Amino acid sequence: MSQTEQRCPVEATLSVVGGKWKAVILWHLMGGTKRFHELQQALTQTTRKVLTQQLRELESDGLIVRTVYPQVPPKVEYSLSEYGKSFIPVLKTMGNWGFIHMERSRQAQPNV
Repeated sequence: MSQTEQRCPVEATLSVVGGKWKAVILWHLMGGTKRFHELQQALTQTTRKVLTQQLRELESDGLIVRTVYPQVPPKVEYSLSEYGKSFIPVLKTMGNWGFIHMERSRQAQPNV
């Protein structure tokens, strides 16, 4: 769906950061610049291919910056762009809600 067809701001947001890993990637980059391997270690349940695809899409949408250093072996770092940093309050709110939800879910579990 093109941006002109979007009628809801939440839909517009999800078109950029939706999916299983994009918000998680942004969450980890909120703590500072990371190399691919560091992100891969943090997101153990995703494949290298999916992580690469998600990073490319976030870069294309202007939320992250990919910096390549010309050395052998190649060194690539990812960081939030200025535009990406504008999403930090949303990530923090999502994180706070997630902590509440995890606690609520834990309390709802029967004691075994």
